Amino acid sequence: MTIKEPAREIPVRESVDILVVGGGPSGVMAAYAAARKGGHKVMLLESRGYLGGNLTIGLPILAFLGPKGNQIIKGEAQHFIDRLRERGAAGPHKPCKNHMSLTIIDSEAAKDVCAGMMEEAGVDVLMYVFCCGVIKDGDTVKGVIIESKCGREAILAKTVIDCTGDGDVAFRAGVECRKGDAEGGMQPPTLMYQMRGVKMQELRDAIIKHPDVYDMDVMPPEQFASGHFITVGLRNKIRQAQADGLDIPVSRTILITGLEPDEIWVNMTRVNGTDSTDPASYTRCELTARRQMKDVTEYLKRYVPGFADARVEKIAPFTGIRESRVIVGKYVLTADDILSMKHFDDAVVLAGYPVDIHHAKGGDCTMLFTEDAYQIPYRVLVPEKVESLLVAGRCSSMSHEAMAGTRVMSTCMALGEAAGTAARIALEDGVMPSEVNVDKLRSELLANGACL
Repeated sequence: MTIKEPAREIPVRESVDILVVGGGPSGVMAAYAAARKGGHKVMLLESRGYLGGNLTIGLPILAFLGPKGNQIIKGEAQHFIDRLRERGAAGPHKPCKNHMSLTIIDSEAAKDVCAGMMEEAGVDVLMYVFCCGVIKDGDTVKGVIIESKCGREAILAKTVIDCTGDGDVAFRAGVECRKGDAEGGMQPPTLMYQMRGVKMQELRDAIIKHPDVYDMDVMPPEQFASGHFITVGLRNKIRQAQADGLDIPVSRTILITGLEPDEIWVNMTRVNGTDSTDPASYTRCELTARRQMKDVTEYLKRYVPGFADARVEKIAPFTGIRESRVIVGKYVLTADDILSMKHFDDAVVLAGYPVDIHHAKGGDCTMLFTEDAYQIPYRVLVPEKVESLLVAGRCSSMSHEAMAGTRVMSTCMALGEAAGTAARIALEDGVMPSEVNVDKLRSELLANGACL
């Protein structure tokens, strides 16, 4: 059943040079990179009332370091960490065998730093708006339609960068998009939550002194002796809890230390079958994840040392999505490209996170590691047929398996910087983003500290 909406004139709210849609890790970096040299009018749209996206839900930033322990993500992503560290709101890049490295950040401070960066660069930020349509002239994007409590409005732009995570702009612009594996199965999302009152030394001692009981999948017990850490294991404890009647949706206990000495973030809710582009599915996910928290918290209190007197202090403002739409671009990055560490002449990002696939069915995960860092080419940001549009973040042009490695925030931040820089260079040179001088782009990224 359908209805016909009457035709109407839509007022133009703004006309800009570069419009970034989505204020998460890739979007903030894209907007800053586009605006940092001045001379262009840059606007950033965000549907929530703050910037930062997944930077604000209690996750650490993974894989600033590569498989060999050297830092491979720098540039604006590192400048963002530097700003947080000035506030005492970010830890060191600690090596981690499973995740290459983890960098603990304060999620509230991340919101402030993101907003401060936009103010510093002169980016015009507009929150509480959704992109609900795209303005095109043939195959060229000319702007977007937004929806808010003001109704529908148009924002015209010479270049649009889609950093929505779900590829919302690209999808509405007619770019070919794909979802999930061969069966359409997508990696399930997680609702993060924080517990306080954890007796951290008790947890450390159990893992170090009794690795046969409190097993970690691949991480050596000594990794937990000091500093920040992530646990990935205790499979036998989960099986015991499940046998005792608790409904635990994952196979591994994933716990992440916070900046405070008694603070743990719990990464153990999981809602299979979620499609974040469908509001009914996403709603079911949010409600289900909150119900799962009850048994997960009971499991931690009863079976994991240090949690007996811990309490739930904070719940992330939204469920973190691992996978939804990806575009088909000028090049589709594959897992073979990652695992073979393929060289690309147009590489704009160096990444090191493994192919980390949270299974669409069940509660387990598969991880495939590389010997060294791998390159991501500029062409994954460029849609195959639509002009004046770039797509950065986890919705860039990658296969299901490749995206499982490139979806982490450090890589998305670097992709955003590359997109924002490319959009600005294209305007300066009077060419489409698809025709940008990649050597010039690479040189500017290198000059700003990036590793390629």
